[in-house]
Amino acid sequence: MLMNIIQSNLYINSPLEQFEVTSLLSLDAPIFGYIGLTLTNLALYSFLIFILIVGLHFMGNNDTKLLPSKWSILLESLFASINSMVREQIGREIYLPFIYSLFFFILIANLLGNIPYSYTITTSVIVSIGLSFTILIGVTILGLSIHKIHFFSFFIPSGTPLALVPLLVLIELISYLARAFSLGIRLFANVVAGHTLLKILSTFLYQMFSGGIIIFIVTLVPFALFLAITGLELAVSFIQAYVFVLLVCSYIKDAIELH
Repeated sequence: MLMNIIQSNLYINSPLEQFEVTSLLSLDAPIFGYIGLTLTNLALYSFLIFILIVGLHFMGNNDTKLLPSKWSILLESLFASINSMVREQIGREIYLPFIYSLFFFILIANLLGNIPYSYTITTSVIVSIGLSFTILIGVTILGLSIHKIHFFSFFIPSGTPLALVPLLVLIELISYLARAFSLGIRLFANVVAGHTLLKILSTFLYQMFSGGIIIFIVTLVPFALFLAITGLELAVSFIQAYVFVLLVCSYIKDAIELH
């Protein structure tokens, strides 16, 4: 199955085709009448991300050993950083498991997508926008459960004249909904832009390396630039995961404190 994915990516004509959700396996199963089951690359890589997260934490489990392993040190460092962010931004560690899980989901998804001929699920609008709007709905429910009807005062700035209340409520509501849209688009756009650039450069370099020994030697210079951009994409994978959960923390804080 993975070989089919690799072979299909070798013949990509457009750099944007790597972001398409494609069917890998279809099964017509007479369940509850007639339901067609389809395994897509999005579903496959979502499952792989889950396996990688569980496996990483299993490897980081230090058990009763006195000396921590390198995986244990890595996980403890990430945990300490996220825990510090949650305490500073929200002030309540009850939200730490959610923020920690969200961070690792986005991080592993971004890093897995940097492997050549793989698929990045965060380049799917269904995942990025769906995740951000789901979080917005959860944050809204959290605010309503804490403040009840007083939560709607969030959309009315203090000291607003009564005549301007309808207009400002509309503006604040649009601004509130735009949070979810911008949260998902930020993640989607940054990952798509980086992967598109890498695909274009890799195709160009492949053609240059096939042009003869002299061109091969000359192409080593842009190839070094390509490696630098690849390293930058790895850094972007961490940065985007961190920025995403940081903004989620700020949204949760606004829902709790109404400001």
